[in-house]
Amino acid sequence: MTERINPRSGVAFELKKGQALKVIDPCGEQVCDMLAFSAHDTREVISSGRSIDYASRIFLTQGDAIYSNRSRVLLRIVEDTVGRHDFLLTPCSADTFRIIYGDTHPHRGCHGNLAAALQPYHIEPDQIPVAFNVFMNVDVDGTTGAIKVLPPRSKAGDFVVFVAEEDLIVGLTACSAPQSNNGSFKPIDYEIEAV
Repeated sequence: MTERINPRSGVAFELKKGQALKVIDPCGEQVCDMLAFSAHDTREVISSGRSIDYASRIFLTQGDAIYSNRSRVLLRIVEDTVGRHDFLLTPCSADTFRIIYGDTHPHRGCHGNLAAALQPYHIEPDQIPVAFNVFMNVDVDGTTGAIKVLPPRSKAGDFVVFVAEEDLIVGLTACSAPQSNNGSFKPIDYEIEAV
């Protein structure tokens, strides 16, 4: 069954070992921030640093593993129709909108949406790490290291499938940052399937 995340909101749920999570961009050009914590010890969480280190590249796609801060594989990417995602930038937040966009009454952003969704699992806001930003297109200058957020390459119906290697608590958002989503806010769909 397909579930929908409304624009600028988030959800959290349990994903059992062996289950597949399909994240779908139903309209195109919409980012989804994804977090995963071990269901048995939420101090264990996805790690961009370890995942990038072990893959030896910053753009992860089909065939790559997402490692935890304890160097255990939490998720594997088994299908990917886009091939460009970000694992460098933190979830947007009220501070993001204040500092980058100059908002005086900022939205709580993906960080706030994830914190609210994860609260029933007793995961505190300070436990939220860098997310795997599904469909986010960040260009990196190989000489200067300068980064630029570009419109997502995802088109309507594009998707990524992750398989859980452990029992997990997953947080997902329909990202709230204008720059990340080419200036508009759209939903994200997801499905949980047994493998």
